[in-house]
Amino acid sequence: MTADEDQIRIMIERWAAAAHAGDMDGVLADHAADIVMFDVPPPEDGVRGLDAYRDTWPDFFRWQADGAVFEIESLEVTAGNDVTDVAFAHALLHCGTPEELTEHPDRRLRLTLGLRKQHGRWMVAHEHHSFTHPTETTAEAEVRAVHQR
Repeated sequence: MTADEDQIRIMIERWAAAAHAGDMDGVLADHAADIVMFDVPPPEDGVRGLDAYRDTWPDFFRWQADGAVFEIESLEVTAGNDVTDVAFAHALLHCGTPEELTEHPDRRLRLTLGLRKQHGRWMVAHEHHSFTHPTETTAEAEVRAVHQR
């Protein structure tokens, strides 16, 4: 693992701990001013900018305070070289109330991050959270059928 990958891994682990603790400053740290985030709840076209990103967290913090879990299970980081100064990471997280995790023990939150180095510092420029849906919509079924041919 490279020094950049280690640095990014530590940054993501700090972010996850801050999200679980309800620490807004910790969640916002290391995020670019022009971040784009696609989250589990609406809006479907995502949120753009640090202020909009900030506005998504208070409801999550309240949910966490009621005993929900938010912890990294696995994390992979790939960092570019000094020429590209871009990196990506993907992780699986336990995310849910104890009851939800008992009912669906295999369910994971999927996290993908796009990062860029600005002034020598790694910043999250893109963040995407998703869960699989236990039931398919008609459109999903049609897309899956196309890929299974």
